[in-house]
Order: sequence, then C-alpha cells, then structure tokens
Amino acid sequence: MSQGSATRYPLVLVPGMLGFIRLLLYPYWYGIVSALRRDGATVVAVQVSPLNSTEVRGEQLLARIEEIVRETGAEKVNLIGHSQGSLTARYAAAKRPDRVASVTSVAGPNHGSELADYLHKHYPAGSAKGRLLAVLLRLIGAVMSLLETGYRGPKLPVDIPASHQSLTTEGVALFNQRYPQGLPLTWGGQGPEEVNGVRYYSWSGTLQAGKTDRGANLFDGTNRSCRLFARTFVRETGQCDGMVGRYSSHLGTVIGDEYPLDHFDIVNQSLGLVGKGAQPVRLFVEHAARLKAAGV
Repeated sequence: MSQGSATRYPLVLVPGMLGFIRLLLYPYWYGIVSALRRDGATVVAVQVSPLNSTEVRGEQLLARIEEIVRETGAEKVNLIGHSQGSLTARYAAAKRPDRVASVTSVAGPNHGSELADYLHKHYPAGSAKGRLLAVLLRLIGAVMSLLETGYRGPKLPVDIPASHQSLTTEGVALFNQRYPQGLPLTWGGQGPEEVNGVRYYSWSGTLQAGKTDRGANLFDGTNRSCRLFARTFVRETGQCDGMVGRYSSHLGTVIGDEYPLDHFDIVNQSLGLVGKGAQPVRLFVEHAARLKAAGV
C-alpha cells in the first residue's frame, strides 16, 4: 500500500448543507475516502446537522473531534470541509486551534453565496414562497435522514432559517467578523498560510462551457441545476460553480480556483459523473500529500 497520503493527523471530512455520510450504499465523498485510504491516510467522514447554523454545526463537529482524538490517539485532526462544511471547519478551528492542525475549504462560501442571497430576497422566510421552500427542504432532510446508513448518533436538530442565513453574504460577513482566521485581506487575494498554529487552504471550481457541461455531466442532473443556479450571480457572474463564487471561496493558501468543476463535481458527485477531463478525487489525494509534506 502506498503511504503518500499518510498524514500525521487524521483527515476529517465535513459535509455541506443537506450533507450525509452515506445514503443506503451511496457515500457523500464518492470515491474520495477509499482513494485516500488506499494511499495510506486515516480518514473519518463525519455527520453534522444537515440544516442548521454554522455555529450549531461547529459545536457538533467539536464534539466529534474529541471522539476522534480519543479513538485514534492523535492530538489533532486535519479538517476538510465542502461548502458549508468549510465554515463549520473554520468555526471548530477558531474555537479549538489546539485540536486542529489544518482547515481546507473545498468550494466553501467563505464570503457568502449569491445563490443564498437570491433565495433570501425572492423567497423570504415569512412569505408563502419562503414557507414552501422551507417545507421542501424539511421534507428532503427527513427523507435523507431515513436513508442515512453511515450515521448512528442521536437525532440532529434542524433550523432552516438559521441554515439559510448562515450562507448569505450578510450572514457570512457576521461570521467572518467573529472568526476571521485564514481570510484574505483583499477580495480575490490569498489568506495567511497559518494562524494560531492552524494551516489554512482552499480550492474551488467554476462552470466552463465545453468542459463542465460535457463528459459524464451530460447525464448528471446536478450539473443542470448548477447552470441554472449560476444565473442568480451578479458580483461573480460567469465566475462561479453554480453555488459559490470563485473569489468568495478563497481561504488561506489558494491551491486553485478555476478547476472545471461544478459545486457537486468537486466532491465527485453524483456517482462520479463529472465534466470532461475532471479529476476531483486526484485533488484530494494530492492535498493529503501536501499536508503530509507540511508535517500535519
């Protein structure tokens, strides 16, 4: 077995909104966990509330980190978060830098999501459309909970308004005031490589005609959703993955922000159906080697 991904500390994968560990036989991190383990890494995919505020999710993650360090004997963990999972990981690192060796944001809305802003404006919580959207999300969450086979813990709380607010530009701006670790000082720039002993990294993708709309994505409905969602973007028009803008994703050392990957492709969803020439799993394996080289 190769040891290229054998990091000093375990890799803990944190899902985004409506995230899961495994639905029946289908894992959230499709092909990623197995690839990392084959390359020598200790990997733990965790579950936090699929629909709740970043702070609530972050407290759940902190509790899970304590369990992981007890189970593995490691002093710290390396956190890799997708989408809202990136914010969740940032919260945990800000609260307990002694338990976190690194935070990696994968398509994280580190300055908010313009899609969330659009929904906040056009589907406000108190309106009929807003209530309908909340019912739909609650229904999706309930069905996913029934299908979840990778999580065996207590029932996780749901707060749809808090979940949505946590992803808007305004909500993330408030979050960033409290937990600015790793953020760039200028829009589109790179953030500090290390803060309070925690290393920060990020990567993300953008929709690219002829690439993200080709290949196996021709058969993946989530890509069509991302192309539709991209129409809601104003500040980063043409520079987003369908849910998160290119520059909004920046945190710490920016490994790349123009990979031809939509918001689902970047974690190899759905079922590994991705755009032409895309290799999202390789990015995770390469990053594990990067963390290993950094001594974490």
